[in-house]
Amino acid sequence: MEDDLPPAAKRALAEAEARRKAAASKEPLPKELGGRDGPEPVRYGDWEKKGLAVDF
Repeated sequence: MEDDLPPAAKRALAEAEARRKAAASKEPLPKELGGRDGPEPVRYGDWEKKGLAVDF
């Protein structure tokens, strides 16, 4: 299946695999103390908590 791909696509797949391996080898980030529950607000656009806008 990968034989049908153009060289640029094969190169992109190889780069993505290298990034995945590099990310897996890193130590996890420390747990945040006193942070918000649930998904990351910056990533998911949840900018308020109980109807109040929060600044972080």
